[in-house]
Amino acid sequence: MASVKSTTQITKAMKMVSASKLRRATERIVQIRPYANQLNKILQNIAENLGGDMSLSFAQQRPVHRVLIVIITSDKGLAGGFNSNTIKSAKILMKEKYPELTAKGKVDILTVGKKGFDAFKSTKLKANNDFGHLFAQLTFDNAAKAAEYIMYAFEQKEYDVVEVVYSQFKNAGTQIPTTEQFLPIKTTLPEKGSSKSKADYIFEPKQETILKDLVPKILKTQFFRYLLDSNASEHGARMTAMDKATENANELLKSLNIMYNRARQAAITTELSEIVSGAAALSNG
Repeated sequence: MASVKSTTQITKAMKMVSASKLRRATERIVQIRPYANQLNKILQNIAENLGGDMSLSFAQQRPVHRVLIVIITSDKGLAGGFNSNTIKSAKILMKEKYPELTAKGKVDILTVGKKGFDAFKSTKLKANNDFGHLFAQLTFDNAAKAAEYIMYAFEQKEYDVVEVVYSQFKNAGTQIPTTEQFLPIKTTLPEKGSSKSKADYIFEPKQETILKDLVPKILKTQFFRYLLDSNASEHGARMTAMDKATENANELLKSLNIMYNRARQAAITTELSEIVSGAAALSNG
């Protein structure tokens, strides 16, 4: 009973800490999500209007010979199914979309968060944890360094596709494991005979200058959004898990109290019976 009471105090404290962190994390993701989504639309529109223009290197479609999967988890556990669901989604992606490349060892892993690295470090796949501790100081500049590393590797043709597996934040009780293609930039070209017209962009200064500055910034913002989504999801999942753990501990404590009272009552009854029997034996003697 003392152990359960102590555990209940710990889970209550963890719930309060997660609730406080969740509030700040929710504010950040709510603020950046509309901005990031609009930038992503602009990026897709530019890629569609350029078509096969080689000046937009991040939109180049190449035969897929090597894949990088970025897996975003947390550094700590006790967050319900948050980490396990993300890791499961990554494994499903490898099994269903890249089974042959995975079997040949042509799929590399870049992990953000200790739990993701722990899950894949013992496998045959190459797991990179150079950016594993981004959540220790989650800023745009730190996220941009990781995004630059990924973008450079894609430009150098080290990887032909980059996928990101993260947890999309909906609310404190709902986190959606999500897989998105980070590179190359996805485009939805109009079908033949479609009446959809292309947007008429006027580039000032030159198109090459705009793309050189704008596209990397948009991609860095997208990657930062992935991290903020996962950060909010982690705190939401942990708050929910600790709340449930506190409820379970209280129910267990009630059961233990009942058991303790029954045992104590049985012991008292036994002692009284023995006293009465002893007194009766003495009086008979």
